Amino acid sequence: MTGATRSAQVIIIGGGLHGSSAALHLARAGVDVLVVEKNYVGRHASGVNAGGVRTLSRHLAEVPLALASRELWYRIGDLVDDDCGFEQHGQVRVAETEADAATLQARLHTMTEHGYTHEQWISADDLLAMIPAIAPTIQGGLIAREDAAADPYRTTRAFRMKAASLGAHFMEGVRVQAVTHEDGQWRVATDAGVYTAPQVLNCAGAWADRIAAQWGEPVPLMPISPMMLVTLRMDHFLDPVVLGTGRALSFKQRSNGTVLIGGGRRAWVDRDAEWTELDFRSLAEGARTVCDLFPHMRNAIVNRGWAGIEAAMPDEIPVIGRSSRHDTAFHAFGFSAHGFELGPIVGRIMADLITTGATDLPIAPFRITRFTDAGSASTPTQKEQDE
Repeated sequence: MTGATRSAQVIIIGGGLHGSSAALHLARAGVDVLVVEKNYVGRHASGVNAGGVRTLSRHLAEVPLALASRELWYRIGDLVDDDCGFEQHGQVRVAETEADAATLQARLHTMTEHGYTHEQWISADDLLAMIPAIAPTIQGGLIAREDAAADPYRTTRAFRMKAASLGAHFMEGVRVQAVTHEDGQWRVATDAGVYTAPQVLNCAGAWADRIAAQWGEPVPLMPISPMMLVTLRMDHFLDPVVLGTGRALSFKQRSNGTVLIGGGRRAWVDRDAEWTELDFRSLAEGARTVCDLFPHMRNAIVNRGWAGIEAAMPDEIPVIGRSSRHDTAFHAFGFSAHGFELGPIVGRIMADLITTGATDLPIAPFRITRFTDAGSASTPTQKEQDE
């Protein structure tokens, strides 16, 4: 970015993981990029999620992206000069009941039909051998043995720092007020002045619909606020991430012994005020699920809870791709509380689209026009519960 003219080749609105990842991949391609972030990088969804590096139980449209992104995660240190707290112990979605088991077996059949083999059935005996602390009434589950987890804030910061080291510019604490196209340039008006670029990328998270609306692309985005709890340190008892099936749960023990509990339960949220309030009744329901699956957790002590603000779409998959109305504008938002794992690959996809006009991954299901396409039918979704 040239300071005198306040311009760049690409302006990215939003400095979360996807915005920072896109900035990194663009900077690696030699593109002069400016990221404008209204808070600090990682303030909301990107820095406060469960950190699941998960291909397990993805919506079918996301599976190719998730598998490609997982390959980048395996070499994350090469990409951002930081291991991001990456730990590969697998993820398992457990069946508490026969109905849960039937649901998971049906999922496995669907995956097999589509040629995917990364999800496998694990028997109750093998599951108990892997996780002795789990309730002995468990019915088995689906496992993705090559899945993992990482530290979300550390990861987002690592992408931001690596991008900056390659020449990307970040402005934090600067709010975008309007984004308009004039004379072949995008004019991004902020509370710190006006910036211009020939191309622009909307990574504004829970506020992305407002940018899209300015471009004539209204979308039915809903701001949500997934809640997380973390306990005090406990003796080691768990390696893989455990997800629920019939009941919402995301459960993992971190390397420092603390236990992170999520599952898609939502806080009260006001996105204009950037305010969240934990729903303790819902958290209590989640605690009961935890204690049913891990009886010894009745003695655990919760240290703190929190919630970030995220964008959810009606079909629970994101918007990724070029604007339908402007060839030089792009979107990457609406990850519906399960976008962390996709961060590395979405950044690469956006950089490829911006620099070459194409990507080698299938992104048609994520087009922004799917909400207004005449006669379009919604694709059945898998309720996401882990981030």
